[in-house]
Amino acid sequence: MKKLFDYIFLRFVVVVCVSFCPVCVVHMDAAHPWQLGFQDPATPVMEGIIYFNNQLMFLMILIACFVGWMLYRSLFLFSSGNDSSGVPVNFTHSTLLEVVWTISPALILMLIGLPSFALLYSMDEIVDPSLTLKVVGHQWYWSYEYSDYVAEVAESSEEDLTKVKSINFDSYLIPEEDLSIPQPYSTGRGGKVFRLLEVDNRVILPVNTHIRVLVTGADVLHSWAVPSLGVKVDSCPGRLNQVHLFIKREGVFYGQCSEICGVNHGFMPIVVQSVGLEDYISWVGKRLED
Repeated sequence: MKKLFDYIFLRFVVVVCVSFCPVCVVHMDAAHPWQLGFQDPATPVMEGIIYFNNQLMFLMILIACFVGWMLYRSLFLFSSGNDSSGVPVNFTHSTLLEVVWTISPALILMLIGLPSFALLYSMDEIVDPSLTLKVVGHQWYWSYEYSDYVAEVAESSEEDLTKVKSINFDSYLIPEEDLSIPQPYSTGRGGKVFRLLEVDNRVILPVNTHIRVLVTGADVLHSWAVPSLGVKVDSCPGRLNQVHLFIKREGVFYGQCSEICGVNHGFMPIVVQSVGLEDYISWVGKRLED
């Protein structure tokens, strides 16, 4: 009991500190125990999804309260044990009532449909991208390619032959025995802390940049999903799907394959790290030199 009280008190202190101290704000970009809501958004699309969900839940609560009140009144007033209920009015139909209960749901659906269509169209909109990332799903790892950057490497000194080199790598799950926990009170940037979520090669993307992600599969169906980015794209063999990203802040965002793809489906995580433009350019230069 004491441990439970200490845990609740600690959570309360953290919430108060985060609420009144902007410097202490920490974003939640990975799942945590007893999570009930969404992860913190990092793209305009995810912000729209969370806002639409909040508005929809408010409307659903109103509908549930109204239906519950109607059921309670009907069961209480017209129960056999209630002597004061009186005799109910006998009628076979009511034109006004039928019109109301037909038009009201239609109006509610229109109220829900208009913002949802706007959100769906915004998710499918592709702005002229500054960067293209290719994602290929395998059993059971991910392959990435940055095809916008190439470097010419000499293959032979005798002849003028060059080889075009691009940035591509595979991303595998880090086994539990290889995870390294950072020191207390450290930033944790150098350590691997999330079991079954850390990978050996992270996807590095710049912030405030229009990014096009092309997703396909090499063997079976996969799904490239990162909750904080509002992305969930099926990886289908022989088919190329695309999605648009615009990351608004720096951070490390975790995701997993969201399509059952075999025995190791739960062991192919996704890690996207967003950095500033200068850090991104430096990373690209180092990758091309390797």
